Amino acid sequence: MDDLETRELRYFIAVAEELHFGRAAGRLGIAQPPLSRAIRQLERRLGVQLLDRDRRGVALTDAGSVLLREAGAALDAVAAAARRTRRAGDPKRQLVLATKAGASHELLRRLLDTHAGEPGATPVEVLLCEVGEQARLLRDGQADVALMHHPYDDLAGFDTEDLCVEGQVAILPGGHPLASRDQLALAEVRDVPDLPIARWPRLDGSYPDGPGPEVRTQSQLAQLVALGKTLLVIPASSRAWQWPEHVAVPVVDAPRVTTVIAWPPSTRSQAVASLVRSAASLRTTPLPA
Repeated sequence: MDDLETRELRYFIAVAEELHFGRAAGRLGIAQPPLSRAIRQLERRLGVQLLDRDRRGVALTDAGSVLLREAGAALDAVAAAARRTRRAGDPKRQLVLATKAGASHELLRRLLDTHAGEPGATPVEVLLCEVGEQARLLRDGQADVALMHHPYDDLAGFDTEDLCVEGQVAILPGGHPLASRDQLALAEVRDVPDLPIARWPRLDGSYPDGPGPEVRTQSQLAQLVALGKTLLVIPASSRAWQWPEHVAVPVVDAPRVTTVIAWPPSTRSQAVASLVRSAASLRTTPLPA
């Protein structure tokens, strides 16, 4: 069987997502007849039926569902390869380090200072992102390395180096009674009637059940806390974005969080290796409390 073409995969994804040949053709900017022929040819080459077609419409077969998932990953990998190749050939290229805005701020500052002091160090561009976005930025080639947090971030498929382990704090509105405490337990913050804990999306994008607000951005979350609408529990070093209206209280029995530096395992870049060595060297120096 001949290798699949990226054009065929794009055509199939459009039909599989629209479940309508006319809409898929419009989305692709082509006529419907050649699109239909391309999908039939793809089915013949694969030897399986990808779509059920009848008078009621179009539906994916089991084989079609598999190809939809795999085709998306394949096109993402091709796009990532192109981005990495272009950047590798740029004489003025910089290393791109992705990190959550406000997360591990002191560690990040020390890493940049340490790496900049190395002879011939490649300049580092910091790409600030929201919670859970580092994995996508690494996989699609927009970032070379990332600071991530176990067990919260998606580390599947990456090489990593552990950098530090820390506790967590509850971020509370300053006027709330719990904000005056020296420390808290998880049981005390999980079910506060007037201050439900914020709900972040899981790795698959879904939200856990609960009365707290669904949040996606740290700026959204910061304002909700300041307004007395929610609280959250985060790694202690991630509170760099804390507002004056917030108070951070240690949560003594919260799971410990490990900050890691992560990179794609296929990476052969000496610049990435140098940055990882700089990061690993910081493990011998205790982080400020």
